[in-house]
Amino acid sequence: MKILVTVKRIPDPDEALKFTDGGLDYSSHKRVPNAFDEYAVETALRLAEKVGTKERQAEVVVLSICPAGQRQHVTQFLAMGADRGAVVDVDEDTLDTITVSKAIAAIFKKEGADLLIAGKLSQDNEGNQIAQRVAGLLGAPQACFASHIAWDKAGNSLTVQRDVDDGVETKKIPLPAVVSVDLRIVLPKSVQNGVTPADHAYQEGPRLASLRGITMAKRKKVATYSLADLGLSSSGTEQEVGVTAPPARAAGQIVGSVDELVEKLTKEAKVL
Repeated sequence: MKILVTVKRIPDPDEALKFTDGGLDYSSHKRVPNAFDEYAVETALRLAEKVGTKERQAEVVVLSICPAGQRQHVTQFLAMGADRGAVVDVDEDTLDTITVSKAIAAIFKKEGADLLIAGKLSQDNEGNQIAQRVAGLLGAPQACFASHIAWDKAGNSLTVQRDVDDGVETKKIPLPAVVSVDLRIVLPKSVQNGVTPADHAYQEGPRLASLRGITMAKRKKVATYSLADLGLSSSGTEQEVGVTAPPARAAGQIVGSVDELVEKLTKEAKVL
């Protein structure tokens, strides 16, 4: 099996954003890997490996749409254990979700992949559109917000669970398919691949790159494509009109008694 995993670099969520005229200033902002993409790569690696051996039953390819000279996050995922990388060389901030989805679908077809794994959303805009759009473009079955995955190799299918308001929803989908993952997918027993013992417990969370992994990452191949190579151009159907800061919060009030507090909550705030 060949697993394609989408990965993205985003402005560091721990840094304060600066507002400029009509937008946000990213010029001095550090870029970091999207956390949900780390969960996606970890999911792919757990599906691919047989714990305790060097055997792999799947190839893991990470794909990013970003400037080719700024692909440090791709190297980080290769150091985690992904086999190869692919980059669509373009400024991702100039693209809309339709073009991004078409590019991912084109690489999926070019690679002849069997499974696309994506994080459920990107932390910078929380759009939650890409995986669903790609599935539509490919005409492939999809399962979103996966919290547990079991691979049936003989049946060429996946059984996917996700948490819903009243419990757990389970779907069985044939391959090739598209899956987006939630944070619970990196719990110790959330991924079953049929060869690693079912009672094996991984360390919770995505793995850290080892020193050997960092060294090997520099030798792994990363293919570079342009939109033109994929027969695409930016559709420009989505545009950022402007970004404004939220209004400043009003100063708090001091009350002299519980009765006064209740009255204000009842008559002024109207929350009681």
